[in-house]
Amino acid sequence: MRPASLPASSREASAPSGAAVPRSDWRTLRKLFPYLWQYRWRVGIALGFMVGAKLANVGVPLLLKTLVDSLSIPPGDTRAVLVVPIGLLIAYGLLRLSTSLFGELRELIFAKATEGTARSISLNTFRHLHDLSLRFHLERQTGGMTRDIERGTRAVHSLISYSLYSIFPTLIEVVLVLALLGVKFDAWFAWITLAALVLYITFTVTVTNWRTQFRKQMNELDSHAHTRAIDSLLNYETVKYFNNEDFESRRYDESLERLRKASLKAQTTLSMLNTGQQLIIATGLVAMLWRATTGVVDGRMTLGDLVMINAFMIQLYIPLNFLGVIYREIKQSLTDLDKMFALLEREREVADAPGAKPLAITGPTVRFEHVEFSYERDRPILRDVSFEIPAGRTVAVVGPSGSGKSTLARLLYRFYDVNAGRITLDGQDLRDVTQSSLRRQIGIVPQDTVLFNDTVAYNIAYGRAGAGQDEVEAAARAARIHDFIASTPKGYDTVVGERGLKLSGGEKQRVAIARTLLKNPPFLIFDEATSALDSANERAIQAELQGVARNKTALVIAHRLSTVVDAHQILVMERGRIIERGTHAELLASNGRYAGMWRLQQSGAEGDGPVADPKYPEDVVNGNQMA
Repeated sequence: MRPASLPASSREASAPSGAAVPRSDWRTLRKLFPYLWQYRWRVGIALGFMVGAKLANVGVPLLLKTLVDSLSIPPGDTRAVLVVPIGLLIAYGLLRLSTSLFGELRELIFAKATEGTARSISLNTFRHLHDLSLRFHLERQTGGMTRDIERGTRAVHSLISYSLYSIFPTLIEVVLVLALLGVKFDAWFAWITLAALVLYITFTVTVTNWRTQFRKQMNELDSHAHTRAIDSLLNYETVKYFNNEDFESRRYDESLERLRKASLKAQTTLSMLNTGQQLIIATGLVAMLWRATTGVVDGRMTLGDLVMINAFMIQLYIPLNFLGVIYREIKQSLTDLDKMFALLEREREVADAPGAKPLAITGPTVRFEHVEFSYERDRPILRDVSFEIPAGRTVAVVGPSGSGKSTLARLLYRFYDVNAGRITLDGQDLRDVTQSSLRRQIGIVPQDTVLFNDTVAYNIAYGRAGAGQDEVEAAARAARIHDFIASTPKGYDTVVGERGLKLSGGEKQRVAIARTLLKNPPFLIFDEATSALDSANERAIQAELQGVARNKTALVIAHRLSTVVDAHQILVMERGRIIERGTHAELLASNGRYAGMWRLQQSGAEGDGPVADPKYPEDVVNGNQMA
């Protein structure tokens, strides 16, 4: 016997959270490495060009020294003036050109690796977000999450760009310059350079690490402000209904003010960092030039040596001048990338079992066997629910709000797993088959219809990818919406707006019905499928739905009892239990809860919302989460 599942809330609590657990930068880099490894040959070629660029760059001061020294020629030696400097000048120009050429070739070769890596990570994150549970998507903050994904994608470009194009080349150049200074001159030149570099890097890393807290705070406040703005705009109509434009503006301004203060603090500390860096650079440069100048005066060094040392220092300190920015951006990129990897590591609450097989349908009989379920440990939704929907039959579920009706549909779609008991389709436990094959066999018209911000044709055709225009129009006719679509200026090319807000509730519901009719699965779920329609259209579509459901297995969830009188069996739910079951005539004859609800609706309350018996007034307000 299959053991009872861990309550959903416990499983979700155990899921890793990137925000809560400190994670090392090396761990993030290890997770990035497999994405780069598929472009390893490009990485190798790019590194080769990078080394070539740095060798050419180091050769420039050496050639400049030779050029300067060559100008110290005896008077009247015309050949030396015309031949030697011109050759050196041409060689100098070629070296400069080689530096830029190797750099551009490096970027050209590695661009595909950078873009491909960013694409792979973004696509994997997108797919994983679709695989996460409904609970995750109900709890998420869309604005902040999209901001994290956006930053994570940018972080791939920044991390690769700064490390491959700035950090590694600079390290190579430092090693080459220190070796040349140590071999060509006395060791003091190498020691002064090394001391200045160590002091510079230590200061930069220390201050940047200290500044990271302010940068993180600024990013968090930026995400918070973005989330508030997106949430307010998504609920535009609600804001208007309650005349709260000024209230929303004040809330947004509060977020922007906190962001402004954090940004100022970040800029102040950045100025401190830049000032300290320039002081160290200036001190090291003065010490090097002082020693080189004394060497020229003493005759131990030539004027070309002085020019070469100065050129080396300039070439070294120009990239080091941006080390603080580069280090900060790399740290920030690692943080942003880690947030995206944390989304990828988020445990899927509902996952296919190892070895899960595709659902095999011969006769789609559905059984609920002693099902227990709760969204939260201490708030049970379904209590020992057992019933059967025979193949080709229609079973309706009615009851007050909060009784657990819509939860049945979510469990059938396996948005959640049951805590105890089991649900089978054609004798197969839903937990033993792949989710994809299960959902291919089910069609639903949900109570709350949400459409894509695309055309009417796209939203209807979403029911079956690849459906032709004739099939889309046939489904629209069956859903009684074709005439409305044809009457609009753009017809089926009419854009419905974000979440379908350009359509009325009834129009959205009919699009959802057409979408499900186009899918044409063997098992259908109608969750208040006609609740947003007027009486005339409801009767017409109800007849159409009954025709479509003929010879199919169907679960109908309804408040209006008049829409389920023809069901083969009606289940009456209350507080997560089935308290009555039977046909419409049998339930009326038993004179129980169903009969009381029927009389209440027939007296004129039909269509006014949740049904309830006056004996149970608390049922109307005792709604459970997601039920």
